[in-house]
Amino acid sequence: MKVDTHTSHNDAKEHSEGSVPKDQIFPTLLGSLGEHRELTFFNYHIIDLPVILYDKENGFSFYSNLHSMEKDGKYVYSSTHKIVKANNPNETPTIDLSPSSLVCFQWLAILVLLIAFFRVGRKCKKNPLAPPKGLHNIIETVVLFLRDNVVLPNIPNKTLAYKLLPYFVALFFFILLMNLFGLIPGGHTATGALGTTAGLALTALLVINGTAIKQIGLKNWLKHLLGGAPWYLFFIMVPIEIISIFTKPFALTVRLFANMTAGHVVLLSLVGLIFYLNTLIMAVVVVPFSVFMYALELLVAFLQAFIFVTLTAVFTGLAIGEHSHETH
Repeated sequence: MKVDTHTSHNDAKEHSEGSVPKDQIFPTLLGSLGEHRELTFFNYHIIDLPVILYDKENGFSFYSNLHSMEKDGKYVYSSTHKIVKANNPNETPTIDLSPSSLVCFQWLAILVLLIAFFRVGRKCKKNPLAPPKGLHNIIETVVLFLRDNVVLPNIPNKTLAYKLLPYFVALFFFILLMNLFGLIPGGHTATGALGTTAGLALTALLVINGTAIKQIGLKNWLKHLLGGAPWYLFFIMVPIEIISIFTKPFALTVRLFANMTAGHVVLLSLVGLIFYLNTLIMAVVVVPFSVFMYALELLVAFLQAFIFVTLTAVFTGLAIGEHSHETH
Protein backbone atom coordinates (compact mmCIF):
# COMPACT_ATOMS: atom_id res chain seq x y z
CA MET A 1 0.00 0.00 0.00
CA LYS A 2 1.57 3.26 -1.06
CA VAL A 3 0.36 6.83 -0.95
CA ASP A 4 2.37 8.81 -3.45
CA THR A 5 2.22 12.57 -3.05
CA HIS A 6 5.44 13.06 -4.92
CA THR A 7 6.75 16.55 -5.42
CA SER A 8 9.23 16.58 -8.25
CA HIS A 9 12.68 18.07 -8.01
CA ASN A 10 11.71 20.72 -10.53
CA ASP A 11 8.67 21.71 -8.45
CA ALA A 12 10.81 21.95 -5.33
CA LYS A 13 13.31 24.06 -7.23
CA GLU A 14 10.58 26.42 -8.40
CA HIS A 15 9.31 26.85 -4.83
CA SER A 16 12.81 27.56 -3.58
CA GLU A 17 13.49 30.11 -6.29
CA GLY A 18 10.23 32.03 -6.05
CA SER A 19 7.40 32.58 -3.64
CA VAL A 20 4.69 29.95 -3.38
CA PRO A 21 1.24 31.17 -4.52
CA LYS A 22 -1.10 31.88 -1.63
CA ASP A 23 -3.52 29.12 -2.57
CA GLN A 24 -0.65 26.60 -2.71
CA ILE A 25 0.84 27.30 0.74
CA PHE A 26 -1.08 24.60 2.61
CA PRO A 27 -0.91 21.96 -0.18
CA THR A 28 2.85 22.53 -0.39
CA LEU A 29 3.37 22.16 3.35
CA LEU A 30 1.04 19.21 3.82
CA GLY A 31 2.40 17.53 0.70
CA SER A 32 5.69 17.02 2.52
CA LEU A 33 3.98 14.45 4.77
CA GLY A 34 3.49 11.88 2.02
CA GLU A 35 5.84 9.46 0.33
CA HIS A 36 8.19 10.79 -2.35
CA ARG A 37 10.41 9.25 -5.00
CA GLU A 38 13.34 11.36 -3.85
CA LEU A 39 15.11 12.19 -0.62
CA THR A 40 14.89 15.84 0.36
CA PHE A 41 15.88 18.01 3.29
CA PHE A 42 13.23 20.73 3.43
CA ASN A 43 13.27 21.99 -0.20
CA TYR A 44 16.82 20.80 -0.87
CA HIS A 45 17.11 17.80 -3.15
CA ILE A 46 19.50 15.09 -1.89
CA ILE A 47 19.10 12.09 -4.19
CA ASP A 48 16.63 10.55 -6.61
CA LEU A 49 15.43 7.11 -5.57
CA PRO A 50 15.53 4.13 -7.96
CA VAL A 51 12.42 2.91 -9.76
CA ILE A 52 11.71 -0.83 -9.69
CA LEU A 53 8.68 -2.05 -11.65
CA TYR A 54 7.22 -5.38 -12.65
CA ASP A 55 4.73 -5.86 -15.43
CA LYS A 56 3.50 -8.98 -17.21
CA GLU A 57 4.24 -7.36 -20.56
CA ASN A 58 7.69 -5.89 -19.83
CA GLY A 59 8.86 -8.08 -16.93
CA PHE A 60 11.13 -6.45 -14.32
CA SER A 61 12.41 -2.95 -15.07
CA PHE A 62 15.10 -1.16 -13.05
CA TYR A 63 15.85 2.57 -13.36
CA SER A 64 18.08 4.89 -11.38
CA ASN A 65 15.38 7.58 -11.25
CA LEU A 66 12.18 8.79 -12.90
CA HIS A 67 14.08 10.65 -15.63
CA SER A 68 15.86 7.51 -16.81
CA MET A 69 12.55 5.64 -16.69
CA GLU A 70 10.84 8.15 -18.97
CA LYS A 71 13.89 8.20 -21.23
CA ASP A 72 13.53 4.43 -21.71
CA GLY A 73 10.06 5.00 -23.17
CA LYS A 74 8.15 2.15 -21.54
CA TYR A 75 6.62 4.17 -18.71
CA VAL A 76 5.85 7.82 -17.94
CA TYR A 77 5.14 9.72 -14.75
CA SER A 78 1.66 11.22 -15.07
CA SER A 79 0.33 14.52 -13.74
CA THR A 80 -1.59 12.53 -11.11
CA HIS A 81 1.73 11.36 -9.64
CA LYS A 82 1.39 7.80 -10.91
CA ILE A 83 3.61 5.69 -13.13
CA VAL A 84 1.65 4.56 -16.20
CA LYS A 85 2.48 2.78 -19.41
CA ALA A 86 3.59 5.03 -22.24
CA ASN A 87 1.41 3.23 -24.79
CA ASN A 88 -1.62 3.14 -22.45
CA PRO A 89 -1.88 6.02 -19.93
CA ASN A 90 -4.84 4.33 -18.24
CA GLU A 91 -2.81 1.25 -17.27
CA THR A 92 -0.23 1.07 -14.47
CA PRO A 93 2.52 -1.53 -13.90
CA THR A 94 1.44 -4.73 -12.17
CA ILE A 95 3.68 -4.12 -9.15
CA ASP A 96 5.62 -1.03 -8.10
CA LEU A 97 8.54 -2.10 -5.89
CA SER A 98 10.25 1.29 -5.89
CA PRO A 99 11.59 2.47 -2.52
CA SER A 100 10.10 5.75 -1.31
CA SER A 101 11.44 8.39 1.08
CA LEU A 102 9.53 6.81 3.97
CA VAL A 103 10.96 3.38 3.16
CA CYS A 104 14.45 4.90 3.36
CA PHE A 105 13.66 6.22 6.83
CA GLN A 106 12.53 2.72 7.82
CA TRP A 107 15.88 1.38 6.63
CA LEU A 108 17.61 4.12 8.60
CA ALA A 109 15.72 3.12 11.76
CA ILE A 110 16.70 -0.53 11.23
CA LEU A 111 20.35 0.44 10.70
CA VAL A 112 20.44 2.58 13.86
CA LEU A 113 18.88 -0.22 15.91
CA LEU A 114 21.31 -2.82 14.58
CA ILE A 115 24.31 -0.64 15.40
CA ALA A 116 22.98 0.28 18.86
CA PHE A 117 22.10 -3.27 19.92
CA PHE A 118 25.32 -4.67 18.43
CA ARG A 119 27.42 -2.24 20.45
CA VAL A 120 25.49 -2.86 23.66
CA GLY A 121 25.53 -6.64 23.15
CA ARG A 122 29.27 -6.66 22.53
CA LYS A 123 29.92 -4.70 25.74
CA CYS A 124 27.72 -7.08 27.74
CA LYS A 125 29.60 -10.11 26.42
CA LYS A 126 32.99 -8.59 27.23
CA ASN A 127 32.08 -7.57 30.78
CA PRO A 128 28.65 -8.91 31.81
CA LEU A 129 29.03 -7.85 35.47
CA ALA A 130 29.88 -4.21 34.72
CA PRO A 131 27.18 -1.66 35.66
CA PRO A 132 25.37 -0.31 32.56
CA LYS A 133 26.31 3.17 31.37
CA GLY A 134 25.10 5.52 28.66
CA LEU A 135 23.31 3.79 25.79
CA HIS A 136 23.55 0.42 27.56
CA ASN A 137 21.76 1.87 30.58
CA ILE A 138 18.97 3.37 28.45
CA ILE A 139 18.31 0.18 26.48
CA GLU A 140 18.43 -2.05 29.56
CA THR A 141 16.00 0.23 31.40
CA VAL A 142 13.51 0.15 28.55
CA VAL A 143 13.85 -3.63 28.11
CA LEU A 144 13.25 -4.27 31.82
CA PHE A 145 10.29 -1.87 31.82
CA LEU A 146 8.68 -3.63 28.85
CA ARG A 147 9.36 -7.04 30.39
CA ASP A 148 7.97 -6.25 33.85
CA ASN A 149 5.10 -3.92 32.90
CA VAL A 150 3.94 -5.04 29.44
CA VAL A 151 4.94 -8.58 28.47
CA LEU A 152 4.89 -10.60 31.72
CA PRO A 153 1.62 -9.11 33.10
CA ASN A 154 -0.28 -9.75 29.84
CA ILE A 155 1.07 -13.11 28.65
CA PRO A 156 0.14 -15.85 31.16
CA ASN A 157 2.83 -18.33 30.09
CA LYS A 158 6.12 -17.05 31.53
CA THR A 159 8.30 -19.18 29.25
CA LEU A 160 6.43 -17.95 26.20
CA ALA A 161 6.62 -14.36 27.46
CA TYR A 162 10.42 -14.50 27.53
CA LYS A 163 10.47 -16.01 24.03
CA LEU A 164 8.33 -13.16 22.69
CA LEU A 165 10.17 -10.43 24.61
CA PRO A 166 12.73 -9.74 21.80
CA TYR A 167 9.86 -9.16 19.36
CA PHE A 168 8.15 -6.64 21.65
CA VAL A 169 11.42 -4.85 22.40
CA ALA A 170 12.32 -4.59 18.70
CA LEU A 171 8.77 -3.44 17.88
CA PHE A 172 8.86 -0.68 20.50
CA PHE A 173 12.26 0.72 19.48
CA PHE A 174 11.48 0.46 15.76
CA ILE A 175 8.21 2.41 16.07
CA LEU A 176 9.78 4.93 18.44
CA LEU A 177 12.69 5.68 16.10
CA MET A 178 10.40 6.14 13.10
CA ASN A 179 8.24 8.50 15.16
CA LEU A 180 11.23 10.52 16.37
CA PHE A 181 12.74 10.84 12.87
CA GLY A 182 9.61 12.74 11.87
CA LEU A 183 10.29 15.32 14.60
CA ILE A 184 13.75 16.13 13.23
CA PRO A 185 13.50 19.30 11.11
CA GLY A 186 13.42 18.17 7.50
CA GLY A 187 12.82 14.53 8.48
CA HIS A 188 9.93 12.24 7.59
CA THR A 189 7.66 10.10 9.76
CA ALA A 190 7.45 6.60 8.29
CA THR A 191 4.58 5.73 10.65
CA GLY A 192 2.59 8.48 8.93
CA ALA A 193 1.98 6.07 6.03
CA LEU A 194 -0.75 3.43 6.14
CA GLY A 195 1.55 0.95 4.42
CA THR A 196 4.02 1.14 7.30
CA THR A 197 1.48 0.82 10.09
CA ALA A 198 -0.35 -1.95 8.20
CA GLY A 199 2.92 -3.88 7.91
CA LEU A 200 3.52 -3.55 11.65
CA ALA A 201 -0.05 -4.64 12.37
CA LEU A 202 0.41 -7.64 10.07
CA THR A 203 3.33 -8.84 12.19
CA ALA A 204 1.13 -8.43 15.25
CA LEU A 205 -1.61 -10.49 13.57
CA LEU A 206 0.86 -13.29 12.86
CA VAL A 207 2.28 -13.22 16.39
CA ILE A 208 -1.15 -13.20 18.07
CA ASN A 209 -2.67 -16.05 16.07
CA GLY A 210 0.57 -17.95 15.45
CA THR A 211 1.26 -18.04 19.18
CA ALA A 212 -2.28 -19.23 19.94
CA ILE A 213 -2.07 -21.98 17.30
CA LYS A 214 1.30 -23.12 18.62
CA GLN A 215 0.01 -23.25 22.18
CA ILE A 216 -3.19 -25.26 21.63
CA GLY A 217 -2.90 -26.66 18.10
CA LEU A 218 -4.66 -25.79 14.87
CA LYS A 219 -7.67 -28.02 15.58
CA ASN A 220 -8.52 -26.34 18.88
CA TRP A 221 -7.88 -22.92 17.34
CA LEU A 222 -10.40 -23.66 14.58
CA LYS A 223 -12.91 -24.83 17.21
CA HIS A 224 -12.54 -21.45 18.86
CA LEU A 225 -14.05 -19.83 15.76
CA LEU A 226 -17.43 -21.09 17.02
CA GLY A 227 -17.05 -18.82 20.03
CA GLY A 228 -18.47 -21.49 22.35
CA ALA A 229 -21.75 -21.68 20.42
CA PRO A 230 -23.34 -24.94 19.14
CA TRP A 231 -21.88 -26.26 15.87
CA TYR A 232 -25.08 -25.58 13.91
CA LEU A 233 -24.56 -21.83 14.42
CA PHE A 234 -21.22 -21.91 12.62
CA PHE A 235 -22.57 -19.88 9.68
CA ILE A 236 -23.17 -16.99 12.11
CA MET A 237 -20.32 -17.34 14.60
CA VAL A 238 -17.43 -18.16 12.25
CA PRO A 239 -17.75 -14.93 10.17
CA ILE A 240 -18.07 -12.89 13.37
CA GLU A 241 -14.95 -14.47 14.88
CA ILE A 242 -12.98 -14.01 11.65
CA ILE A 243 -13.96 -10.34 11.54
CA SER A 244 -12.85 -9.93 15.17
CA ILE A 245 -9.47 -11.48 14.33
CA PHE A 246 -8.81 -8.83 11.67
CA THR A 247 -10.41 -5.96 13.61
CA LYS A 248 -7.54 -5.90 16.13
CA PRO A 249 -4.70 -5.30 13.61
CA PHE A 250 -6.93 -2.86 11.72
CA ALA A 251 -7.37 -0.84 14.91
CA LEU A 252 -3.59 -0.91 15.48
CA THR A 253 -3.01 0.29 11.91
CA VAL A 254 -5.40 3.23 12.03
CA ARG A 255 -4.55 4.27 15.59
CA LEU A 256 -0.82 4.67 14.95
CA PHE A 257 -1.28 6.26 11.52
CA ALA A 258 -3.92 8.76 12.66
CA ASN A 259 -2.09 9.86 15.80
CA MET A 260 1.25 10.38 14.07
CA THR A 261 -0.31 12.19 11.09
CA ALA A 262 -2.73 14.42 13.01
CA GLY A 263 -0.04 16.20 15.00
CA HIS A 264 2.04 16.92 11.91
CA VAL A 265 -1.01 18.26 10.06
CA VAL A 266 -1.85 20.63 12.93
CA LEU A 267 1.76 21.79 13.28
CA LEU A 268 2.23 22.45 9.56
CA SER A 269 -1.15 24.16 9.35
CA LEU A 270 -0.13 26.54 12.13
CA VAL A 271 3.11 27.36 10.30
CA GLY A 272 1.14 27.85 7.10
CA LEU A 273 -1.04 30.48 8.76
CA ILE A 274 1.99 32.75 9.15
CA PHE A 275 2.66 32.75 5.40
CA TYR A 276 -1.01 32.72 4.41
CA LEU A 277 -1.93 35.79 6.49
CA ASN A 278 1.51 37.33 5.84
CA THR A 279 1.66 39.20 9.12
CA LEU A 280 4.24 39.23 11.89
CA ILE A 281 1.54 39.48 14.55
CA MET A 282 0.33 36.01 13.62
CA ALA A 283 3.82 34.65 14.23
CA VAL A 284 3.71 35.91 17.84
CA VAL A 285 0.62 33.77 18.40
CA VAL A 286 1.54 30.75 16.28
CA VAL A 287 5.17 30.18 17.35
CA PRO A 288 4.50 29.57 21.09
CA PHE A 289 1.58 27.28 20.25
CA SER A 290 3.72 25.44 17.69
CA VAL A 291 6.40 24.86 20.32
CA PHE A 292 3.71 23.43 22.60
CA MET A 293 2.46 21.18 19.78
CA TYR A 294 6.02 20.03 19.08
CA ALA A 295 6.47 19.06 22.74
CA LEU A 296 3.12 17.27 22.62
CA GLU A 297 4.19 15.37 19.50
CA LEU A 298 7.36 14.29 21.28
CA LEU A 299 5.20 12.82 24.04
CA VAL A 300 2.90 11.18 21.47
CA ALA A 301 5.93 9.59 19.72
CA PHE A 302 6.79 7.68 22.91
CA LEU A 303 3.18 7.08 23.90
CA GLN A 304 2.08 5.58 20.57
CA ALA A 305 5.04 3.20 20.49
CA PHE A 306 4.15 2.08 24.02
CA ILE A 307 0.43 1.73 23.21
CA PHE A 308 1.08 -0.31 20.06
CA VAL A 309 3.32 -2.76 21.93
CA THR A 310 0.98 -2.94 24.93
CA LEU A 311 -2.10 -3.65 22.81
CA THR A 312 -0.22 -6.33 20.87
CA ALA A 313 0.80 -7.98 24.15
CA VAL A 314 -2.76 -7.72 25.49
CA PHE A 315 -4.24 -9.25 22.33
CA THR A 316 -1.66 -12.06 22.44
CA GLY A 317 -2.40 -12.77 26.09
CA LEU A 318 -6.15 -12.78 25.48
CA ALA A 319 -5.77 -15.18 22.56
CA ILE A 320 -3.65 -17.57 24.62
CA GLY A 321 -5.89 -17.26 27.69
CA GLU A 322 -9.14 -17.75 25.80
CA HIS A 323 -7.84 -20.69 23.78
CA SER A 324 -6.18 -22.33 26.78
CA HIS A 325 -9.36 -22.03 28.85
CA GLU A 326 -11.46 -23.54 26.07
CA THR A 327 -8.98 -26.41 25.62
CA HIS A 328 -9.14 -27.35 29.32
